[in-house]
Amino acid sequence: GSALPDTLLALKRALGQSPYATACEQGLGRAALPEGVICKVHLKNFVEQQGLVGYDPNLDVLLVTEGKLRALAELQQALLQCTVSHPVAMPASRFPAGNCCSIVHVVNCEEEFQQQQLDLLWRILDPGAHTALQKHLVCGPVKVTNPSSPIGADQYFQLRRRQMYEASVMKYGELAQDEAWTEVIDTLTAAAIRFEMLSTAHRSQITLDLEDSSISTKGTKSGAFVMYNCARLATLFDTYQRAVERGTYPALPPASELNFSGLREEASAEKGSGEWLLLFNYLLPFPEVLQQAAQLPPPTKGIRITASTETVCKFLIQLSMDFSSYYNRVHVLGEPFPHLFDQMFARLQLLGAVRDMFHSALATLHLRPLSQI
Repeated sequence: GSALPDTLLALKRALGQSPYATACEQGLGRAALPEGVICKVHLKNFVEQQGLVGYDPNLDVLLVTEGKLRALAELQQALLQCTVSHPVAMPASRFPAGNCCSIVHVVNCEEEFQQQQLDLLWRILDPGAHTALQKHLVCGPVKVTNPSSPIGADQYFQLRRRQMYEASVMKYGELAQDEAWTEVIDTLTAAAIRFEMLSTAHRSQITLDLEDSSISTKGTKSGAFVMYNCARLATLFDTYQRAVERGTYPALPPASELNFSGLREEASAEKGSGEWLLLFNYLLPFPEVLQQAAQLPPPTKGIRITASTETVCKFLIQLSMDFSSYYNRVHVLGEPFPHLFDQMFARLQLLGAVRDMFHSALATLHLRPLSQI
């Protein structure tokens, strides 16, 4: 914030020196500019001369105002404060300034044109290599069914939170008004909202149904259902750990010492999900799912990128359904007889990997798993 005026001043100086800017404050033709306009910048000429592709063909002359420069100054400040987590990921020679951030403009479809203007103005006024990595992730519109009045983000969150609280009371009875339950409800609400938003491809329209019936702790298509199954896994391992401390079970041996031939549960129409299904349908392909969904594509021609958040949401929901089917059928912590321990250890090792996978996938959506409900 404190450096913003200096950045703004530097951008104005760059504007006065740019070959793509005309009728600037000190230049000729100033009287012909509308009130509040600092100068004209010829974006189309810049795009053609630089050979840039993917920009709207209607981009032509931009009337630069103080507001546009201030927005640009804020972007510039954000970039300067950015820490690069993996500087070795790109050859240093391509970035002489030493800054190899990717700049992603997340913008709704109605404002895409204006954000492209800002992108090009930034390239013109700061021709350093770090502005060359600008990409645009365009989001479709969000529609609300039968809204009684316009609803803002805060109201939307509070509405979903109240619905989640009421749904939880219906399932678990009157909830204690303590901090633990408040945290649980907040986490479930965040999960419900993120799955509601991110289960749809970001380019598509989202239609929000604000009725009470659209939020449920039982529905198998919701973030709350995913969180519920995370909590089941946490409870399982907590129960096992307490039993180990009491001496009921031995501690879990290292994976290298286990006999996995005890995993025999196969998926079938009669039985439902099995152990091998969890392995082959989820654990093995999970790295590929993450790679498809959580990484930005390599630099390509054009400026639009996609982020497949819906892939992670669908993966987690399907995983939750299959894990739930398995968990309801299989008694993992059996009687404490030594001849049963091999199978129990193998199952715990498998479900430990499933738990870690749940947590990793949720982390890509910035969701903390629940340890209890």
